[in-house]
Formats: sequence, structure tokens, C-alpha cells
Amino acid sequence: MTAPSWDLSIAYQDLSDPKIQQDIKIIEEKTSQLASLNPDSLDDLMKAIVLKDQLAVKVRTLSSYANCLTSVDAANDGAKKLSGQLDQLFSKFEQALNPYLQALINLDDSDFDAVLAGNQESGSLAHHRFRLKRDRLKRNRLLSVGEEQLLSAMNVDGRNAWGRLYDNLTGSLKVTLQLADGSEETMGLSQAASILYGPDSERREPAWRAISDIMEVHEQTFAAILNGLAGGRLTEYEKRSHTDQVHFLDSSLHTSRIEKQTLDAMIQVARDNQLVGRNAGQQMAKLFGTDKLKPWDELASMPALQGSKGESYSFEQGIAIIRDAFAGVDQEMSDFVDMMVERKLIDAAPQPKKRLGAYCTKFVDTRTPLVFMTWGGSMSDVLTLAHELGHAFHNWVMRDMSLVETEYPMTLAETASIFAENIVRDALLEKAQNDQDKLMMLWEEAQSALALMVNIPVRYEFEKAFYEQRSNGEFTPEQLKQLMSETWREWYGDVMDETNSMFWASKLHFSIPEISFYNYPYLFGYLFSKGVYAQREAKGEQFYSDYKALLRDTGSMTAEEVVKKHLGMDIRQPEFWQQSVDMVKQQIDEFERLISKL
Repeated sequence: MTAPSWDLSIAYQDLSDPKIQQDIKIIEEKTSQLASLNPDSLDDLMKAIVLKDQLAVKVRTLSSYANCLTSVDAANDGAKKLSGQLDQLFSKFEQALNPYLQALINLDDSDFDAVLAGNQESGSLAHHRFRLKRDRLKRNRLLSVGEEQLLSAMNVDGRNAWGRLYDNLTGSLKVTLQLADGSEETMGLSQAASILYGPDSERREPAWRAISDIMEVHEQTFAAILNGLAGGRLTEYEKRSHTDQVHFLDSSLHTSRIEKQTLDAMIQVARDNQLVGRNAGQQMAKLFGTDKLKPWDELASMPALQGSKGESYSFEQGIAIIRDAFAGVDQEMSDFVDMMVERKLIDAAPQPKKRLGAYCTKFVDTRTPLVFMTWGGSMSDVLTLAHELGHAFHNWVMRDMSLVETEYPMTLAETASIFAENIVRDALLEKAQNDQDKLMMLWEEAQSALALMVNIPVRYEFEKAFYEQRSNGEFTPEQLKQLMSETWREWYGDVMDETNSMFWASKLHFSIPEISFYNYPYLFGYLFSKGVYAQREAKGEQFYSDYKALLRDTGSMTAEEVVKKHLGMDIRQPEFWQQSVDMVKQQIDEFERLISKL
């Protein structure tokens, strides 16, 4: 089986499908209906909630479809045009909704309860309680209805346009690898990035340098994107500080559904345990035969040991590994993997105009999950696929719930994905026939420890420092490179002798328009999933049903509430995070022990 491309016909046949225009017309009609209601009427507020749900299904399904098309081909003009049209429609929808949302946020408690009770026409709206109660926490940060509508309208060609620029540019860039034999090789940016994850030691450094070079060629554009996004957000936060001071982290914390105390405790534990991640990197360097880990080797598959060949995996082999590992938890998880393959819901085929990265999305109307990545044949690709299938499974077990109850935060989203990685690693460790097999799996553990306990804090600390200083003026590309290099050295220490100074440009997470601080949730998910995974053996047959129950709660609880209910612990305290770090340390110590035997 070659790496597949997905079949999106479950949503629309193609861009000429008349259903697209029919759905757009429905969105426009329901938006008009929404605008005609009276926000002072409790009955109309109930109608507004129902219309919001109906509109969200249409808008999000269409948006996912357009995004899927441009992900595979960033030069697809028809899909880009549809994305732009949907941005406009969503903005009008948000503007029409805002008066009702503000009314709901400012209702007294008795009227709020009356709205959620619903009526004969709307039915009970109690499933919206958690989300609306969270919105009501923001009442002192709202602008006027007119100002909120203006902001929504301006985001289409302001904030969101920066994200489109990043996607369009990185999706169309070509890089040229300068190979050791003097030859050159030209390819798409995402294809070059996939080399960094594989066993190809001859092309990894040329690929890494080619990516860094092309980022520097366009550094002014990438700097403008970061400056534009941060500057716009900081201006918005200043305007929202009319009653309470709004910090640049507040929006992220609210969206992530965690308290500042939780974030501070987690980052401090990561800082206190820097040596765990660094040791993982140092041991990886030993297998590469280098004193220091090179930045182009950081993501690579384990180098071949003497007398053996580097491992490479077909997509079919990767799926078989994941399917078998998932079956070890429950057959339902294994059957889910088969369903994703059979229905062509995974796009992994390398393409010259494919975007960077990997993600999971869904068609909301049918609750169909979709996975996107670029297959390169490494064990890292196997784990990336498992990661995204973990996200997809999270969506799948919630498919019978109301849409609003399935909207979980990134912090808890990463739990299912990293849990899936743990399943695969653990299954392969159990099957290991010798120390070399064990070493390969512990390599993946070490690589994750370095990525999540060192690289993720680099991203967080860089972005935090950038926002702290951005209010004083725009950063030049040189300043961004300097800040990234300083933060890199602070966390990597002496593990690397070369920093990735252009990481702020090549890592797309910094340029996502809808959300800032798209970084620490990965560390949260990594450490939290370790705690969840530790229950697997203790709970035995009860574990799977408890795990699904946890996933189903993620859309209607804060992260603190989920952990308290399902693990009985307080994530605001460092002890919670330290216990997971201790588990990671044990694995890195075992990795070091096996290397010392070589």
C-alpha cells in the first residue's frame, strides 16, 4: 500500500459540486434570520442558540473541506477562493451572533437558567451551559456590540490574512539541497521537511540548511506575519482592558481552560527538570557518533547500529503497527484504524505543493474525522500517524454528543494524541526481541522527551518574551533570530552547538492566526497522558471504558476538573507534573543504560 490520498466526497464531490453553493445560501439565509431576532427576548435568545448550532455545522464543514484541498495543494486557486468567501461568511455570522452572545453573557442568573431550559420549539439547551458559563467569565472584557462586530469584520482581511499568507507562501516554496557530491536536488518545502524525520543521513543536513536558507530569503515576510499577528492582538487586549487588565496570556489560558497557576507549575517543573530532556539529547548524539546533537538530527529516526540497516516503513507497515497496538487496548480502537483506512480518511502521500505539518480535522455535518500528514517512511512518521489517529479517535468517541459538548481545548486534545503514541511505543517495546529493538523504541521516547520537555518550552519562552517586548515596537528579523537563539541556548544548554535561529519562521505554529501560544498544550498533553497511561495496568479491563469517559468529558469541563474527576489530583500543584517527569526520567535512564552497553 502506497501512502494514500484522502477521499473528500463524503462532504462534496469537488469544487463544482452544487451542494457547496446550496450550503452557502443556507448560511446566508440563517445569518439573516439571526440578525432579525430581538436580543431582549428570551425566546429569541433560544432561537439564536439553535441557529448558531445550525450555522456552525455548515460553516465548519465547508471550511474543513476548503482547508483540506489547500493543504494538499497550496496553489489550488479555487479552494483558496472558497476559503476567502467562507472567512467573509463566518465574519458576518459572528457579527450577527454578537448581540445575542452579549445578551446571554450579561443575563441575570434566573433569566440565564430560563434560556437554557429552552421551550417546546428549541428543546432543552442545557448542553450549552458549560460553554456559556465560560463565556460569562469574560463579561468585563467585552467591547460594545458595534466594536465587536467591527473587530470580527476586520479580522477577515487583517489577522486571518496573515495566516493565509504564511500557508500560501510555505505551500509554494521550493528548496534546493546542496548535496555532498556537488549535485543539487530541488523539491517542495514539505518534502524537504519530511527528510528531517527519516533515516537519510546524506540528505538531512542539506535539507535542514536548505529550509533555513529559504526562510532567511523570506525573513522579512515571516517577520511581518509575526509582528502583524502579535501587534494586532496586543492592541485588542489593550482595548479590552477597560475594566480588568487583560494580559496577553489570558486569551490562551481561557481557550486552553486552565488556570495561570497550572501553567506556571507545569513550566517550572519543566525548568527544574531540564537535565532530563537534555540527557535524552545527549544520548541521541552518542548514537550519531557526535559530541553534540546536530539540529538536523533532532527529529531523525535512530541511526543504524553497526552491522544493521536503518529501518524504513511502508504506510501499510505503519498502519499495521498502529492497528495492532490499538488492539492491545481494545478491539474497537483497532477497528477504528481500519475504518479510517478503508474510507480513505487519511492523506499521507507526499506532494510537491503540500503544506507543512500534520493535523486532524473533521467534517462536522457527518462527524467524520480526517488525518493529514506527509509520509516519509520513518518510525517518527509511524508515531505522527498514531498521534493524529489519536485525535481522530477522540472525535469519533464523541460523535453522538451535541456539537458544543465536543469542543475540547488544545490541552486536553493533546492527551488523546500523545496517549496513542504511548500505546504504539509500549506495544513495540513489549515485542522487542533484543536490546537493539528496545533501543529503537526508547529512542522514540528520548526524542519525545527532548521535543516536549525542551523544544516546547523554547517555543513558549520565545513567544512569551516576544509578546513582552513587542509592545515597544516591531521586531526585525535579526531581533527575532537573536531572541530565538538565546532561548534555544537557555533550554538546550550544551546539548547542541548550533541553534535553529530561523525556527520562529519555519515552525508554522507561531503564525496560526486564530490562536496564540500554540505550544504549551503539547507539554500539558505529554505529561498528562503519562499520568493517564499509568492507570492502564492498574485498572485492567476497566481502563478502556474509563478512558473513553475521560475523553467524553473534555468538552464540558476545565482541565483542572477533568483531572480531579478522573485522576483525583490537582494539576495546579507541581507534584502532579513531577510524577510524570519521573516516569520519563526512568525511560531516559534505561535508554542511557542500553547505549552504555554498546
